[in-house]
Amino acid sequence: MSLQVVSAVSNSSLLQPGFSLLNFAGHVFFFGQKGWPKRSCPTGVFLLDIKQNELKMKPAFFSNDSCYLPPLRYPAVCMLRGSAVSDENQYIIHGGKTPNNDLSDKFYIMSLVSKNSKKTTFQCVEKDLGGDVPEARYGHTINVVHSRGKTMSVIFGGRSYIPLAQRTTEKWNSVVDCLPSVFLIDFEFGCCMSYNLPELQEGLSFHVSLARNDTIYILGGHSLQNNTRSPSLYKLKVDLPLGSPAVTCTILPGGVSVSSAIVTQTNDSEFVLVGGYQADNQKRLVCNTIVLEDNKIEIVERASPDWTPDIKHCRMWFGSDMGKGSVLLGIPGANKQLISDANYFYILRCQGAEDEEEEELTAQICSQTPTEDPGDSTPFEDSEEFCTESNSFDDTDTYNEDDTEDESETGYWITCSASCNIDINTWVPYYSTELNKPAMILCSSGANHWVHAQCMNLSESMLLHLSEANVKYFCNEHVDLNKGLQTPKKVMHLKKQPMKPLRKMTNMKLTTPVKKSFLRRLFE
Repeated sequence: MSLQVVSAVSNSSLLQPGFSLLNFAGHVFFFGQKGWPKRSCPTGVFLLDIKQNELKMKPAFFSNDSCYLPPLRYPAVCMLRGSAVSDENQYIIHGGKTPNNDLSDKFYIMSLVSKNSKKTTFQCVEKDLGGDVPEARYGHTINVVHSRGKTMSVIFGGRSYIPLAQRTTEKWNSVVDCLPSVFLIDFEFGCCMSYNLPELQEGLSFHVSLARNDTIYILGGHSLQNNTRSPSLYKLKVDLPLGSPAVTCTILPGGVSVSSAIVTQTNDSEFVLVGGYQADNQKRLVCNTIVLEDNKIEIVERASPDWTPDIKHCRMWFGSDMGKGSVLLGIPGANKQLISDANYFYILRCQGAEDEEEEELTAQICSQTPTEDPGDSTPFEDSEEFCTESNSFDDTDTYNEDDTEDESETGYWITCSASCNIDINTWVPYYSTELNKPAMILCSSGANHWVHAQCMNLSESMLLHLSEANVKYFCNEHVDLNKGLQTPKKVMHLKKQPMKPLRKMTNMKLTTPVKKSFLRRLFE
């Protein structure tokens, strides 16, 4: 195992605890930034370009028929192979936290549409499911199992907010362990089924799960109820006959007491368990090799890399699996350092010496396409538990240097006014020009803030006119103020021809009889 320092030269402030890495066509993509996407990359998905120990992040794009995918931190992510002979793959994404700290309960299927040297395009589709749909959560896992020629996805664990009826002002954002139910999901028919097993008595989150054929192994994890890290090793076996599916659970010896660990696959049947926490405020610096065979799992301790003093003494760390036996690790830098980017990054390579030499010849850190689904590799979550005001990460987002507006003002999902009714979870396109975000317009009041065109009751023709014309716009709340500040328009008076003196009428001949008394009053 070797540890290599990498310098993040662009967009590195987006790499915060809870991100995920996706492998498409031999390339690694970043998903789950902290904060809402900005104009330079509205999708929030980036290609990780690593050359000569420098990490650069290049924006990726979505196709026109894609749904909106918010940046989700701590979601459940799993690879879904198209077929045994095809190199094409998809990713299932469920749950996670949005930048507003809302929890998502949606399912997304993400696939690669096209890629060239300048542009990468994805398609993202939201899946509607029926039955026992899992509640919104984060810190859980999702795996794919194969049995009797059928394929299903399995969800287990995670955390969620306490029910609305139990929320108070002091405990509004308090989280609890989800019930230890096992969910089977059939994306082909769009249905979900839940199973309560007697062997699973307490909820777990930020555990590790590995899948092979029809079996899933669950080890580690943290329980909020007992504040413990379970040493148990669970074996879930899923049978998919013609009738109803069957799920059984067996508790095996030889588990590992760890939470928020990362698993990377080194070959068809071998995995490496890296990092995590073995107790509160205590990192786990020991590594393990996990060997999966048919109906058998073996976990042995292996030699750890030569951890740097910064890694040994830091209070928290985070990262994710890059594929091909490599892991991207991050630690917080010194609080007093001059640069705003306060994270240091390392690449841990778990391959042998020959594989490492071959990997150094490639410009990209490529992903391995396994014959069996390797399961989910959960990022280090406990960094969320240990992140306090004194050591919290810098929330400055500098990847869009040309964007001078603050993210809180230009975000598409802000509350733009008192009558704002735009909700990221229920919004649908209103104008023909909208795709995956609502149309906004700048109010020219003193603060220059953005408002949703739909909330301002603007017609589509008026919206197009305002976007094309060089005129100032004032929202409904500032339109009266604007009228009071306006200078009255200058009224152009028509030039009138002077009337001829009436006295000259005395020289005129009257065509009709006029009384002398009337003429006398007229000229007096």
